[in-house]
Amino acid sequence: MNQKALFIIFGGTGDLAYRKLYPALFNLYEKGYLKEDFAVIGTARRPWSNDHYHEVVMSAIEDAGRDSGRTNDDLPRKFASHFYYQSHNVDDVDHYVALRKLADELDEKYDLQGNRIFYLAMAPRFFGTIAGHLKDQALLTKGNGFNRLIIEKPFGRDYPSAKELNDSISGSFKEEQIFRIDHYLGKEPIQSIAGLRFGNALFNSLWNKEHIDNIQITLSESLGVEERAGYYETAGAMRDMVQNHIMQIVSLLTMERPDVFDSEHLRDKKIEALENIQMYTKEEAKKYFIRGQYGADEANTQLGYRDEEGTDNQSTVETFVAGKLITHNPSLDGVPVYIRTGKRLTKKSTQINIVFKNDDQNIFAKDASEKLKTNVLTMHIEPDQGFTLEFNTKTGNQGYNLSPVHLRYRKTATEKAQIPDAYEGLIRDALMGNKTNFAHWHEVSQAWKIMDVVREAWDEEEPAFPNYASGSMGPEAAMQLLADDGRKWVFNPRS
Repeated sequence: MNQKALFIIFGGTGDLAYRKLYPALFNLYEKGYLKEDFAVIGTARRPWSNDHYHEVVMSAIEDAGRDSGRTNDDLPRKFASHFYYQSHNVDDVDHYVALRKLADELDEKYDLQGNRIFYLAMAPRFFGTIAGHLKDQALLTKGNGFNRLIIEKPFGRDYPSAKELNDSISGSFKEEQIFRIDHYLGKEPIQSIAGLRFGNALFNSLWNKEHIDNIQITLSESLGVEERAGYYETAGAMRDMVQNHIMQIVSLLTMERPDVFDSEHLRDKKIEALENIQMYTKEEAKKYFIRGQYGADEANTQLGYRDEEGTDNQSTVETFVAGKLITHNPSLDGVPVYIRTGKRLTKKSTQINIVFKNDDQNIFAKDASEKLKTNVLTMHIEPDQGFTLEFNTKTGNQGYNLSPVHLRYRKTATEKAQIPDAYEGLIRDALMGNKTNFAHWHEVSQAWKIMDVVREAWDEEEPAFPNYASGSMGPEAAMQLLADDGRKWVFNPRS
C-alpha cells in the first residue's frame, strides 16, 4: 500500500542516515510502499547542494548492495531526485522558517496532503530543541495530514534524564505521534515471539509457571568495542543493550496473552509485564546482577578493553552484564529470567532458551535418581534464524534408553535475504501509523526504573576489572549466578 509523506531528516549527513535510512527508504520505494508522491528533506550543518545530496543518497544505496552493481540504473537516480537538502542549525529560528517554506513547497509539488514524518537522527540532547521549534514555527501541519516523530535511542541515561527528554518532546508531540526506534523490535525473529507463543496451541498451553522452569536470554558478541569506544565509555553494556533491547525481549516473553493482537493491546500487555518484574533492593541487585570487562585473550593476541583506542586505561565501564529477573505476571509468577550480554565472548549469537520443568520421576531409568534430560525450546535470533526443540526419545534396539534429539528449523539464506531490514520494516510501520513494534514511554520508563537500582548498587563499589578473558563466555560469577539456583546456561559454546 502506497503512502504519501514528506520525510524531514535531522542529521541527514550522518552515519545512521547513510547506512540505514537511505537504503531502507529505497527498499520501500522499490517495493511500492513509496511511489512518486513522496519527498525527503535532509538537514545538517554541512553546506551541501541538492546535486551533491543526490550523489550521497545513490552512493548509500550502492554501498548497501541495493543496486546489484547497476550504478547506471535509472531507479536509484529517480529515487534520489525526491531528496532535497537544507543546511540547518537546530538552534537558529530562521532556519526553521526556511525549512517550513521548503516543506510547504514540496507538499504542494508532490501532493503530500500534509503528511509529515520528522526523523531525529541526532544526539538526544537536540530532541527538545528541534521539537519545540517544529511546533513554534508551524512545521506541524493541521487538518487531515499526520505529524509523526521518530527518535533513536538512547532515551536518556537513567529514569530522571529519560523523563526530562520525554517531557521536552511531549510539549510538541502527543504520545501517539512519537515512534521510539528500538531496532531489535524490527527484527523478524523478535516479532515472531508473539506468533510462536500465541499462534500455537502447544506452546500457548505450556507457557506458564507449571511447565516453564526458567527463561534465558543471551546476546553474545565476539567483537570488541571497535570504533564505538568513545560512545561505549559513556554508555556501557547496561545502557547500550540491557535497558532497551533485552528488556523489550523480556516483555514479549513474559506478557500475558492480549485479547486482540494490535498495537494498543500489545502495548498494554508489555507495560504490564515490565511493571510485574520484581523491583530489587540495592543489596538484591548486587547479588543478582553481574558486570564484567574484557581483558586480553589467553594467547594475548587481542587487546583488553582498557587498551583499546579511545578508552580510559583505568576505565570501569562494563562490557558484560548478566542478571536474574523475576516476573510476577500471573501465568509466569516466580519464573526467573536470566539475561546476559557481552563483547569479546566466545561466539556471536543472539538466542532465547525456554527451559521446561523436568518430570520428577523417570520411569525408564533403573536408578530412580536418574533424571530425564531437560526439554528446551531455543529461538535463534542471529546469526541463525529459526527454532530448535530438544526432547527425549528412545534410542537403540534394546531396552528403553532415552537420549535427547533436536527438532530443528532454520531459515535458508534465500529466506533470510527476503526478510526486510529492521529499519525498512520500522519506517514502513511508521508510515502506516502502526506502533506495534515501537517502544511506548511507559515501557521505556519502567525499564529504566528497574535498571537504575542496579546501576546505583554498582556505583557503590569499585569493580575488579578486567575480570574475563576475550574469547570466554564472561566472568565466572555469571556461571555461578545460575549454579547458585541449581541451573546452568543452555548456550555454552566452550563446554
